[in-house]
Amino acid sequence: MKKIIFTAIVLSFYFIVPAQDTMRHKLTDTLMLENIEVTSIRATDKAPFTKTNISKAEIEKNNLGQDLPFVLNQLPSVVVNSDAGNGVGYTGISIRGSDASRVNVTLNGIPYNDAESQGTYFVDIPDISSSLSSIQVQRGVGTSSNGAGAFGATINLSTNEVNKEKYVELNNTYGSFNTWKNTIKAGTGLLGNHFTVDARASAISSDGYIDRAKSNLKSFFISAAYINKNSSLRFNILSGKEKTYQAWYGVPENYLDSDRTYNPAGTEKPGSPYANETDNYTQTHYQLFYDKKINSNLSFNTAVFLSRGKGYYEEYRAGQLYSDYGLPDYISGTDTITSTDLIRRLWLDNYFYGGIFSLQFQKNKTHVTFGGGWDEYDGKHYDVVTWAQQGGFPNDYVYTNVPANKHDLNLYGKLLQTLGSGFSAFADVQGRFVNYDIKGFEDNPGLRINKYYSFFNPKIGISFNKTNFQAYASYSIGAKEPNRDDFEAAASELPKPEILYDMELGAERRNTPFTYGITFYYMNYHNQLVSTGKINDVGAYTRTNAPESYRLGVELQAAETFTKWLNASGNISFSKNKIKNFNEYVDDYDNGGQIKNQYHNTNISFSPDEVAAAMINIIPFSNSEISFQSKYVGRQYLDNTSHVTRSIDPYYVQNLKLSYRLSTRHIFKAVDFIFKVNNMFNKKYESNGYTYNYFYGGELTVENYYFPMAGTNFLAAINIKL
Repeated sequence: MKKIIFTAIVLSFYFIVPAQDTMRHKLTDTLMLENIEVTSIRATDKAPFTKTNISKAEIEKNNLGQDLPFVLNQLPSVVVNSDAGNGVGYTGISIRGSDASRVNVTLNGIPYNDAESQGTYFVDIPDISSSLSSIQVQRGVGTSSNGAGAFGATINLSTNEVNKEKYVELNNTYGSFNTWKNTIKAGTGLLGNHFTVDARASAISSDGYIDRAKSNLKSFFISAAYINKNSSLRFNILSGKEKTYQAWYGVPENYLDSDRTYNPAGTEKPGSPYANETDNYTQTHYQLFYDKKINSNLSFNTAVFLSRGKGYYEEYRAGQLYSDYGLPDYISGTDTITSTDLIRRLWLDNYFYGGIFSLQFQKNKTHVTFGGGWDEYDGKHYDVVTWAQQGGFPNDYVYTNVPANKHDLNLYGKLLQTLGSGFSAFADVQGRFVNYDIKGFEDNPGLRINKYYSFFNPKIGISFNKTNFQAYASYSIGAKEPNRDDFEAAASELPKPEILYDMELGAERRNTPFTYGITFYYMNYHNQLVSTGKINDVGAYTRTNAPESYRLGVELQAAETFTKWLNASGNISFSKNKIKNFNEYVDDYDNGGQIKNQYHNTNISFSPDEVAAAMINIIPFSNSEISFQSKYVGRQYLDNTSHVTRSIDPYYVQNLKLSYRLSTRHIFKAVDFIFKVNNMFNKKYESNGYTYNYFYGGELTVENYYFPMAGTNFLAAINIKL
């Protein structure tokens, strides 16, 4: 019934809202339609930074229901992974070997990274791709942005497009593993030449490739705006709700040949696996923007936001000691019971709120931006036992309650100065001030952390632009604080902040039948946090600072339109990613303690030396396209020792996509038919993993766990535009 009501409302946008007359279309040219909150942090065409811009049309072509990282999979130096094995549910992305905790993500200029883990969980905003009007991916430190510092890349997402014409879209996908995506989108166009409303509702579900790795994802998006000649006011609500069966433990290495879809989650329960071993989370974003064009040279933007998140993951745990939950042993008659099976929920309940602003001045050859942001994070971490096989547990017993607060203030100034003869100079400086107050950890509730950081992040560069050609050079410094898990150490072992010195040299040719680009980069890290296996004096495995490490590489891109029916594009990255001196710590179960191994010039984990992507597009007849897509990812090491026995094998995967647009002159503006075959040659490969090593019985035992990707599978879509 809810779907029927919503569909009726959406269709009313198209059939009830009157069409705008010609005069109103002419008037829209005088309205303020630029998204200042996005342009203030994005790199312009003349800025000397390595970047890729993705248009709305390109996003739509690749959006068949998989998570956003898979939409970005063909970009240079990008590697993606999926817990469920098919790109639905929990997914991950790394760029130049830097994982999501080092990739700065903003949504309309507002920070999206989790304040504590600094990671990004696109599963919390399902089908965000259907609401995006553009994406910019900056590789390296990039320009100053809001939120956590960029240590590998920045992903800027924008939804604040002004749709002048009314529209209704119905997008539906079905695929392997009972995968469904149903999306309804609608917009009023400009009403009275000033008002506009856009809305979307999405439902995505999948059984997943891995056993029981089911996903049930729902989301909606509403954006309403008032626009006039010199100002605009916009209010967004974006909400996502996810329920996914846990698939984050991986598959043991010795199962890969016999049972690639094995999932250990829920198997602590006797008999069949526990049915509700699930992750459950709802996240809602409220954003209010005000843009003002003060005069022909000066414009201003401000925004306030609130992100509300609440949810838990549920676990069945066998043989749990009462003492681990702060309770005495249970006495039953004459028996003393020390352990029991139980079900617990680990809760996260948080508010993330604040504001951003920017002031932009542009006159003749000078473009100056001053901006910044302030945000507060109020996070509650608490764990509840909801059921126990034996007695002794109070109802809904809360055994851990460890809240945290984080305050973040940043101010930046940018100058882009055109020098003449095609040359431009760029300078950017940011100050960022962070206070992090952690009131305990799940395993160490008595450990309290209160740290203050101040960072100074300057960037300079020069570019040359002339007749579709650009060359540039830049030098940037980025610094960032450790994440929550890094602080689970004794006061004498607290981690230091990370610092990155990034040099970029590039050249590219654009807007011609043959385009190309080449980028050289050197990313020199000081005190990069890496996993060593070391146990600190409170018994926790945490990352530690590696004094010296670096990433050195070259990225090549090219595309050519050979004829009106054939074009091709591709990119390839070669890099060296090294830790100069690395100490590994291995648990010694025979003698107690740990064994220390020293290494020199080892590979940084999850940083392949080669990453490549290519696409060949054939247009056999009007409104049709056949696309051959391929992806190669070189060897990835699971730890920082460079042992091949602890690595992910290289993989090369090909996809095939067929599309056809049926244009009509009646009810439908267009109907798109899309059929995509992923992994068309049924390659067996893994996209992610982890390792654990220990000495026992005088021998080193290596336990590797992997996340296999699905074999040949398909997605078929019918997208209708009214």
